[in-house]
Amino acid sequence: MIKKIVLFLLIIYPQLAVGDINHTNNNKYFHIGKMKSYDNEFTLYFKTRSKAIIAKGENSNYLNDYPQDLYLFDHLSNTDYPLITYEWFPKKIKKLFKNYSYPLFPEDFAYYLLNDNNTLILVSGKKSFNQNLQYNIKNNELNNFENSGKLNFIISSYAKICGYKSHDNNFECKLQKPLVSKNLIN
Repeated sequence: MIKKIVLFLLIIYPQLAVGDINHTNNNKYFHIGKMKSYDNEFTLYFKTRSKAIIAKGENSNYLNDYPQDLYLFDHLSNTDYPLITYEWFPKKIKKLFKNYSYPLFPEDFAYYLLNDNNTLILVSGKKSFNQNLQYNIKNNELNNFENSGKLNFIISSYAKICGYKSHDNNFECKLQKPLVSKNLIN
């Protein structure tokens, strides 16, 4: 009887089965697809690949149709170049974490840019991978992020920076939003 009632409700109200994602609301909490640096010298953005990637999954292989790599656009030289791509990223993850054998895409993380405009903290969006990473933009180095040092943000779904800019200003809190791929939200 309960199955019939649930089936009846799903037929009448299909929105109960499929939830719509409100991207405008997500803009309050995330930079979706691109984010400018604090000094406005560069922009980080996701670039979609034209070819699909077949990857080994936990239960079966899967096809990722339009994976995205992280790129940097330099406003001073008007050039862009790839920062984190699928060519090297999964191999580096396997070296850092020998007990994790499944591929991860650059789009599987939320990217927090620190105030030094050089350090990215990658927070995993995958439930099966519960590690955070640190990426040095200038040196092109990816490392395991040990949360033992003091940083100027708290890793969570969002971070706040609060304080006084000067003696003349009021106390204010600014939301520090991470950069995420639109594929991570979908």
